[in-house]
Amino acid sequence: MRVDDPWYDALASGWGEPDGTGSFAPAGTPDSMAPQRGHSAADIYLEVQRSDAFQEVRRRYRRFVVPATLAFFAWYLAYVVLAVTAPDLMARPVAGAVNVAMVAGLGQFLTTFLLTGAYARHARLRRDRAALDLRWETQEMTRGFGR
Repeated sequence: MRVDDPWYDALASGWGEPDGTGSFAPAGTPDSMAPQRGHSAADIYLEVQRSDAFQEVRRRYRRFVVPATLAFFAWYLAYVVLAVTAPDLMARPVAGAVNVAMVAGLGQFLTTFLLTGAYARHARLRRDRAALDLRWETQEMTRGFGR
């Protein structure tokens, strides 16, 4: 069974890959997102990538991912640094045989699950609809070009 996915072989950034006609993809920014006669599917994807709607989806993605990644990395690094530099603190008992290091280690897992849930919620509320609209618009633009 063959599924035609217009995102499968689209050029992501125009890094000089051939556009399907034997020439290289253009580097200029088109004036509108409406396809012109004779444009290849790669040209259309480059137009979509340069569009304000696509840039907004990417901006929303980065606004969540970059701070979340930095915060989680800092939390992980703090855990490792404390384990190395403050073994007495990490060995301090919390309840029975459970110590601070175990609680912090379990906190790493909990943080991972919470961050995954927050990412999924952010994507659903702030990016999925706009990305789906872009995808449908692009499919309409590429209709008739084929692969």
